[in-house]
Parts: sequence; C-alpha cells; structure tokens
Amino acid sequence: MAEEIWVGTWRPHRPRGPIMALYSSPGPKYLIPPTTGFVKHTPTKLRAPAYSFRGAPMLLAENCSPGPRYSVNPKILRTGKDIGPTYSILGRYHTKTVLTPGPGDYFPEKSTKHVFDSAPSHSISARTKTFRVDSTPGPAAYMLPVVMGPHTVGKVSQPSFSIKGRSKLGSFSDDLHKTPGPAAYRQTDVQLTKFKAPQYTMAARVEPPGDKTLKPGPGAHSPEKVTLTKPCAPVVTFGIKHSDYMTPLVVDVE
Repeated sequence: MAEEIWVGTWRPHRPRGPIMALYSSPGPKYLIPPTTGFVKHTPTKLRAPAYSFRGAPMLLAENCSPGPRYSVNPKILRTGKDIGPTYSILGRYHTKTVLTPGPGDYFPEKSTKHVFDSAPSHSISARTKTFRVDSTPGPAAYMLPVVMGPHTVGKVSQPSFSIKGRSKLGSFSDDLHKTPGPAAYRQTDVQLTKFKAPQYTMAARVEPPGDKTLKPGPGAHSPEKVTLTKPCAPVVTFGIKHSDYMTPLVVDVE
C-alpha cells in the first residue's frame, strides 16, 4: 500500500546539495551591503550626504540676567550721550554806558621816538632842478649781450637747430606724373545709363472754382417777419389763468 502513494519512479532520497527551502533562515539576501543609509553602505554605489537633527538645548537652571525690565535712555550710548547742541534764550545783558576813549583815540606809532631809542630816519624829497639837465646815461641805457643762442659774446654757444617748413618739391605729396586725381573727373549721372526712376514734384494746393461772394447766414434772416404768404406775422397773446379748483360758470339758455 505504501508503494501506491508515490507516482512514477521517484522515491524520497537524500539531496545531493543544500536546498534553501529546507532551512528556516532568511537566506543570503542580508549578506549584500545596503545601498541606503550611512553605516555599512555598499562601496559600489554613490552615497548621498546624511544629516542629523540635534535635540533642543537644555534650559539653564538659573537665569542671572535682569531682562528688559530696565528702561534705558535711548540717547545714552556706549560712548556717552548722543544729543545735539541745545540752546537757551536769555534776557539781554545790561551794559554800563560809560564814555571811555576807544582804541582809535590813541596814536602809539607817534610815541616811538619819544619812548624808545630810534635809528636815524631819512626822507626822500623831490628831485631838484639841477638833476633835470643831467645828460649822463642811466642803467637802462645799456644792454648786456645775450648768453643764449648762436650770437653770444664771450661765451661758447651750443649747436642750435631750427625747424624748417615742409617743402612741396621732392616731398611725398609731390605729384611727379602730374596725373589727375579721382576728384578731377565729373561723376556721371546714374539715370543716364540705368533705368530712370520716377520723379515727382509737389505743386501748390489747387482751390476749386466757385463763387467767393459773401452769402447771408442763418442769423441774417427773420422768418417771423414774413408777410408774403400770410396776412401778418404770427402774434402770441397771454390768456387768463384759471384755477383747477374753481367751478366754471354754466349758463342755461332756454
């Protein structure tokens, strides 16, 4: 009866190699290094930067600062008071009006020769008449020789050079062939050899012919005074105002 349970030629036997389904362990999938995280990351993959969150700091057991309960004057800084110049208005001072001589009443420059020892002083007077006929030359009548340039007298002069103007003969601008330049030719009008472009002229404004006599306007006519088609001009009269609350007079005629 036991041989009828098995189908075919297969019978239970000892396996030739280990079979992972026969073991209770999860298998070799945990032996591969992970690709996530920071610790034991696989060296074959790039590892992204990892950050950690720090906990809140511990509160101090004792707070020795007084806090903002003191109202400090905002004008007091660490360098002192920060205020602008202040001014006060006082009354006018009472001065004594005593007539005393001022500085302009004294002349101390005139008392120098009387107080201190002074040197002899001389004054320059006008020229006398005898010097006016003196014909001797003065210092300005003489002229010393120049000491600069090629015309020195009694001095060795350095070589001097002069700058000469540009000569038209033999210069780079000298035209030896005497040929005319581009400006010597007259420019030919393009419209002589090419198709001539259309040309337009602007004439004065033309006024249409018409009668230029003065015509009467609407204000020149008075239709209310016309009596050619009617016996007279229209006349407007004002009637009597009747009240809406008054009963009209009805007269019975038999």
